[in-house]
Amino acid sequence: MALLFSLGTLLTANAQQGKHLFMLSGQSNMARLNPEESFTPLLAKTFGSQNIVVVKHAVGGQPIRRWYKNWKAPADKPSLVAAPDLYDSLMLGVQQAIGSSKPATVTFIWMQGEREAREGLGDLYKESLLGLYQQVCEDFQRTDINFIIGRLSDFGISNAEYPDWNKIRDIEMQVAASNPRFAWIDTDDLNDGADRNGKMVTNDLHMSAEGYKTMGIRFAQAAIRLLQPQQ
Repeated sequence: MALLFSLGTLLTANAQQGKHLFMLSGQSNMARLNPEESFTPLLAKTFGSQNIVVVKHAVGGQPIRRWYKNWKAPADKPSLVAAPDLYDSLMLGVQQAIGSSKPATVTFIWMQGEREAREGLGDLYKESLLGLYQQVCEDFQRTDINFIIGRLSDFGISNAEYPDWNKIRDIEMQVAASNPRFAWIDTDDLNDGADRNGKMVTNDLHMSAEGYKTMGIRFAQAAIRLLQPQQ
């Protein structure tokens, strides 16, 4: 899309050094995360509220093929196609947030994979995850983007309806270990307790109300660890 090509041009055309940009995306567990509860406050305390920009765009139940434009369907599922409209929406939000300024740093935070685990598409996930990161780097025309992955929780470890759950978890850790700019956070202890409606949950697909707050803190802490050596 023209938007994606123009984004890099806008970012390199302006000599003004910008702020720390944090992009959050993924499916339902990212969609239910409220950055203002714990993520943004910790970053603001560390870097100053005037020095950060947080953009979140996430939609529940969605596969990575709605972000990664070069996703290819397996031979046994030819009807599945890449349709990266959610990625385009994320980038539109970024462009609206930063205008023509160039961020000092960019951190991409990802919480997704439940859909692939359920559809049995784990064999494609590593290539897709690395490809998505490279896609972000190309669109920003920079090679120093940090990448933080929220590993799938323990919900589907023994759940036959999610045959590739453990495979996705392993891939997320492998990818996080493959680059010093990458990291992952643990979410296994975040899906117990009262949810936002007051219902008690145990090893749920979604996090508890306190779990989402803790998840925001862990994402922020991981981002700070990756960014502070660059200060």
